Amino acid sequence: MRHAIQKALDELRPMLQADGGDLTFVDYFNRIVYVRLTGACEGCPHANLTIQNGIEAKLLERFPDEVREVRDLTFAEN
Repeated sequence: MRHAIQKALDELRPMLQADGGDLTFVDYFNRIVYVRLTGACEGCPHANLTIQNGIEAKLLERFPDEVREVRDLTFAEN
């Protein structure tokens, strides 16, 4: 499943890169996908919309039984 999620995220990355941002796939556990936004997306006031309306929406559409949420770990402690 991780490979399929990574592939789907790689397809979304050009959208972020076009605006100077990017994302990193961190983990997948208990139907939750964890990502970290980078570049211009890090700290962007629209980051939550990008996660919910972009990344999460596409993953839920593609993997309705395997993914229930996407969480942004951009500002989480390592």
